[in-house]
Order: sequence, then C-alpha cells, then structure tokens
Amino acid sequence: MQATLAELAALVGGRLVGDGDLVIHGAAPLCNAVPGQITLVDDCADRQYSLSAVRASAVLASNDSVPEGIPAVVVKDVHCAFSRIIMHFNPPRKQPRIGVSPLAVVSRSAKLGENVDIHPYATIGDDVYIGSGSTIHSGAHIMAGSKIGADVTIFPNVVLYEDTIVGARCILHAGVVLGAYGFGYCQIEGRHVLSAQLGNVILGADVEVGAGTTIDRGTYGPTTIGEGTKIDDHVMIAHNCRIGRHNMLCSQVGIAGSTSTGDYVVMAGQVGVRDHVHIGDGAVLGAMAGVTNNVADGQRMIGIPATPEREQKIKQAAFAKLPEMRRELKKLQRAVERLLAEQELGDESEGETPRRRVA
Repeated sequence: MQATLAELAALVGGRLVGDGDLVIHGAAPLCNAVPGQITLVDDCADRQYSLSAVRASAVLASNDSVPEGIPAVVVKDVHCAFSRIIMHFNPPRKQPRIGVSPLAVVSRSAKLGENVDIHPYATIGDDVYIGSGSTIHSGAHIMAGSKIGADVTIFPNVVLYEDTIVGARCILHAGVVLGAYGFGYCQIEGRHVLSAQLGNVILGADVEVGAGTTIDRGTYGPTTIGEGTKIDDHVMIAHNCRIGRHNMLCSQVGIAGSTSTGDYVVMAGQVGVRDHVHIGDGAVLGAMAGVTNNVADGQRMIGIPATPEREQKIKQAAFAKLPEMRRELKKLQRAVERLLAEQELGDESEGETPRRRVA
C-alpha cells in the first residue's frame, strides 16, 4: 500500500510542506523510520534523536517542530494524525462475527443479547447476562450471576467470579481477574481464618483493565471502579475499594483495602496506597509514591512516605548535598580539634612557665 504526501495531508487535514507527489510506502517512529516512510516529530524528538539524522522521506509535525529541508505534513495533534496514517498503511484486523462457538460452554440459564460472540473454550456460568455486541474470547470464564453490558470485549483467560458486574463498552485484557477473595483474615485459636467474602466487583461504563490486573471482591458490599477509569497492566486493587471516575492507574500500582479515590486521580507506576485512606479529586501521585495518609483534592505527592511535591523536592535537594556537607563537617571537626589541641598546649605552657623561671 502506498500514498502520496498530498494524499496523506488530505487524510489528516494537515498543511502540506514540500513535494506533494512524493510517494510514501509506510509509517514508522523516528528511531525506526527508513527512506520511503513518513515519521512523527513531536516535542520530545530532539531529546533523543537529532533531526539531521532523520532517514524518513517525510515527517508529520506541529507548527513548532517542522524541520527544515524535509517534506512535511503540519497538523495540530501529531499523535492523533499519525495514528490515522499508521492505520492507513496497516489497517487493524477486523474480527468476523462468529456467534456462539460450538466449542464454548454456555449454561442453559445464561441470557445473551444480539450479536454476542463467544469464542471456543470460553465458559459461561448459570444466570449470566451478556449484553448485545459483546465479545468473549477463548479461555475466559464468566462465573454464575455475572452481568456484562453491551459492546464489552473480554480477552482470553479473563476470570469473572460470581456476581461480577461489568458496564457497557468495558475492555478487559488477557488474564484479568475480577472478584477474587480479598486478603482479609481473623486469627482464631492461633489460626488465620478467612473473613467474609460476600461482596462482588462492579465496573462502571467505559472502564479498561490491563492484562494481569486483579480486583478483589468486597467483604460485604461491592468493590467499585467508576466509569471511564483506565487501569494499566499488573495493578492490584484490594477488597472494599471505591475508585472514582476517570482515574488513571499506571502499571504495578497497589491499593490496599477500603481505600477510596475521587475523580480524575492519577497514580504513576508502582504507587503504593495503604488501607482506609482517601485520595481527593484530581490528585496526582508520582512514581513509587508511598501513600500513608489522606491526600487532599488536587494535591501532587511524591516520595516515600509521600509528601507534597515541593516539600519532597526540597528534601531531595538537601539530600543530594549530603556528601558535600559531610566533607565540610569533617573539615570543621579537624579545625575544632586543632584549636582544642592548641588551647591545651597554651594552658600547659602557662602552667609550666613559673617552673622554668625558677630553674
């Protein structure tokens, strides 16, 4: 598949700079692009690669990043436009509708909406409801009483425990587990006894859950994920948590039980949050932050334990100066030792002077 640079400019609604008849055979990121391809130049490009070393035949750029001497298409949103160009050269595969595979196991009491696809070796339990247009891939196990909204995609090997509720247009990537038992135990006669596991998990509409993520059921009520929230791979959300709307939880975040968040909260990679705290609306938790207390609305927190960003940066700046401060302290210690030694010699000299006069 190929296209002229002018055709690509028309495809993304961009401004053409240079030869519109230039033939383009593909698209690739800046570091991988070769002659005959178009590449992407954004605000981060200069940080890693010299534009003088660009091998692509043309670039897609914003008004502020158009390189000289290279044919270009200028757009406002380079990433959105580049996605359209990538899909032009590499169209996404269309999954044919297959209906219910004869190799799937579907309970007689399950209810399926229109145009539901259930792939081979998926298992659908008793009293499950699956909304119209949803797709259940191979190896998924939807246990009894679960309810799945319309246009949901469940990828291979997802497990939904009993009574899990998934809102419309959710995406559950491979290996997601919703509704496993929470990590709660009572010690009785020296033994750890599992606490009540009577709740479930409820996902609002338009939630996406990354591969390998686990969300535990509530003790008595639900663990809830608000609509529009996006959860990365390998995130763990414990029992009784209440995650707000449109949160962004990055990879390896761990949230302990009974924690709640407001709306539009961002947690960067490997953030850890203790139990029974609340993260306010719009709060941002930096990578590896260890949250031990409530976080106010709009607060930006970093560090272990997590403190406000400005405070933590001041601490880190001081910490970086510790080697220099240690050297200065040793110099001061040596100077003090010399002064003390000189003072002792002076005291001894004053004490011995009379004896020397007598001699």
